[in-house]
Amino acid sequence: MRSKTGQVSIMIVCLIVGIMIAVQFRTTETYYNELTRESRLEDLTLKLNSITEERDSLAREVVALREKISSMENSGQSKELQEELRKTNMAAGLLPVQGPGIIVTLDDSTRNLQPGENPNHLLVHDLDILTIVNEMRSSGAEAISVNGERLTATSEIRCAGTTILVNYNKVAPPFVIKAIGDPEMLESGLSIKGGYIESLKLIYGMEVQMQKSDRIEIPAYKGSLRTKHLSPVEAKNNKKKVE
Repeated sequence: MRSKTGQVSIMIVCLIVGIMIAVQFRTTETYYNELTRESRLEDLTLKLNSITEERDSLAREVVALREKISSMENSGQSKELQEELRKTNMAAGLLPVQGPGIIVTLDDSTRNLQPGENPNHLLVHDLDILTIVNEMRSSGAEAISVNGERLTATSEIRCAGTTILVNYNKVAPPFVIKAIGDPEMLESGLSIKGGYIESLKLIYGMEVQMQKSDRIEIPAYKGSLRTKHLSPVEAKNNKKKVE
């Protein structure tokens, strides 16, 4: 009897202890969850405050920029900057242009080949086009194109096998070279006695025609403007010490 009573007592004590442990565990879990929720809520509140401050800062910056743009437009600076940019793009060849000038059409020679004569002498080469282009520039040409290819500071005129490349694009005869500038100056520079064009005509029998025009249209440069090694030089303020 005593043994059974002891076992029952032990079972009752274990049951009570188990219930207490379970209640304590549930209480601890509930407290931990509440603490975690409070911590997350605090983090979210901090993040919300930070985002709100950043939004307000950006809004103030937008307002300041709009005021600056409005001030520039009212003062006429915006129009001046746009006009300056337009002139720069024209000079760089990035805009189609028009104006008075001259058109030179260059084609291969049609005369009969003489015995022992090199047939290449009767064909237009890249050097011929390049020389005429340089003479146009020396005579004040402001814009030049070859068969519709606008020439810029980085343009190339070179031979690739039996073809001529301008801005890496193939061109074929007849070669139409257009130049915008003073028509009289351009014609005078190209028609110098003993000059390059006269030599092409008299020596090699090249077909060369020159025509002045009051209105010539030259397209914009269509090639790539990517650069790998160029970067602007930052201006340095060399302030002299005042003694």
